[in-house]
Amino acid sequence: MAMGLWSFAARAAAGCKISKLVDIPLTMSGMKPLITAKINDQDVQFVIDSGAFYSSLSPASAAQLKLRLSPAPFGFYMSGVGGRADASLATVKVLTFAGVPIPNVQFLVGGGEVSRDSVGLLGQNFLRIADVEYDLANGVIRLWRDEKCEHTLLAYWAAALPYSLIEIDRTTPLAPHTIGPASLNGAKIRVMFDTGADASVLSLKAAERAGIKPDTPGVVDAGYSTGIGRRPVKTYLGRFSSFKIGDEEIRNAQLRFGDIGMDIADMLLGADFFLSHRIYVSNDHRELFFTYNGGPVFNLTRTPAAKPAPEPAADAAGTDAPAADKPVEQHKDPGEPVNAAGYSQRGNALAARHDFEHALSDLTRACELAPDNAEYFYQRGLVYRENRQPETAMTDFDRAIELKSDDVRFLAARAALRLDGGDKAGAIADFDAVDRFAPKEADIRLSLANDYWRTDLLERAIAQYDLWIEFHHEDARLGPALDGRCRAKALQDEDLAKALSDCSAALKFAPKGSPIYAHVLEHRGFVRLRLGDYEKSIADYDDSLKLAPEDPWSLYGRGIAKIRRQKTAEGQADLAAATKLSPKVGDEFARRGINP
Repeated sequence: MAMGLWSFAARAAAGCKISKLVDIPLTMSGMKPLITAKINDQDVQFVIDSGAFYSSLSPASAAQLKLRLSPAPFGFYMSGVGGRADASLATVKVLTFAGVPIPNVQFLVGGGEVSRDSVGLLGQNFLRIADVEYDLANGVIRLWRDEKCEHTLLAYWAAALPYSLIEIDRTTPLAPHTIGPASLNGAKIRVMFDTGADASVLSLKAAERAGIKPDTPGVVDAGYSTGIGRRPVKTYLGRFSSFKIGDEEIRNAQLRFGDIGMDIADMLLGADFFLSHRIYVSNDHRELFFTYNGGPVFNLTRTPAAKPAPEPAADAAGTDAPAADKPVEQHKDPGEPVNAAGYSQRGNALAARHDFEHALSDLTRACELAPDNAEYFYQRGLVYRENRQPETAMTDFDRAIELKSDDVRFLAARAALRLDGGDKAGAIADFDAVDRFAPKEADIRLSLANDYWRTDLLERAIAQYDLWIEFHHEDARLGPALDGRCRAKALQDEDLAKALSDCSAALKFAPKGSPIYAHVLEHRGFVRLRLGDYEKSIADYDDSLKLAPEDPWSLYGRGIAKIRRQKTAEGQADLAAATKLSPKVGDEFARRGINP
């Protein structure tokens, strides 16, 4: 149940002492909190994921790290947003973390990539060894031990701040998640604190209990989310009169909701909530303390398939309760960073919240303090790019590559900027460098395939799709990758039987009735047009146009198929409609050797 704010005098316990075990520096990569470690002396990064019950590696990362896999117990699987995935086990001979080598560390292996920059997740089996303080806004997680601290304010930084306290569920190795109570429009819900989720999201059932459904007036499409499973999950944005947790209330809140497939909680409180709050979790005492950092609480960024939504009202966090007195044993707030790493960590956290002005200030200070550190210039370049300052971003990417010429992230970032600026030759040179330096199993090969497709280098695109698909069978992006390979082969007029198989397989992953489904149908229709199977081509184009009636590619392709089936008048009408929508669509078909 939710508890009110207590003064420290009411919460003190005689002899209470808290001792810090370790500071864990982290870097926000977008909305993913990453930490650095070593696996068998290879530098790696993990996503810190409080929503994962056990630490895991992706199958591609395990292959890249040359780890031997063994079967998981019979019937064992991994589950999360997007469904479930089969699992194997891998034992890392030496995991080095915070400079400490740990022998024979076991990981689950399964599911898709959680971040292009990481090899996997560090979950609750790692986090719940102690009390955990999540201070993502300052780029750090801290582990603590407490002694005799029952009925004591453990949020040591909250001496002069309003704080909230909730009672969380008892945790065990088999049920380690941090889960507590909240309310939505007055209805009780259970929330899971999940740093691995980019954005907070409600279940469909919880939204419905609060009176909001996908067809409720004012609800808009928010695109698709993915998780550990293959299935993309459709999400929506709806307006809720009240979201309340502890003594904090957000009124008139616009929240994301969807079929997240979670039985143990009604809502995931994701990295957006963690960035806007500082949180202390005591599993032994079943207590969670938090304070509000300011700014928006929820990340309402929409995926590309989403429709525009009304401008949300400002989030209003409830802070009307009295501030707490000083806690036992004062530990100083970290305050201003003292080195380049600290400025980098805070700068990336600010960038994740789109506070670009202050993010750039911190990252510039990091670059000044460590002018030979390529990572800081790369990080600042990403923020300049996000802030629509491409020339300055290019200068930083150039400097990062000058310092570390084989880093595929730096090369890919500069390539994208070059391509957007019209420097196709420069972009291709960087893409080719990424191809040379990236391990064959690397996740970046999917984006590289799409980049080669954008530059009309279809053979190179197909080669990258082949590599990525070989090592990413469990990934939620398998459907789009199969569709991309189908499309590239069809345009190249190469291995059309395989292209047809790819498109048909991609349809099984695409949500029916979605724009994604329409695009795959259009691509399969084009393959069948190439193959001379005009009736089935027309059928695919018909189904695509039911979902996207103004798609010029489907109209033009159907027009050609109809003309070749002696339905000349209907075909010419389709060609005319397509040309009206896109005057150059006929030239594109002709360039691929297809004419009416």
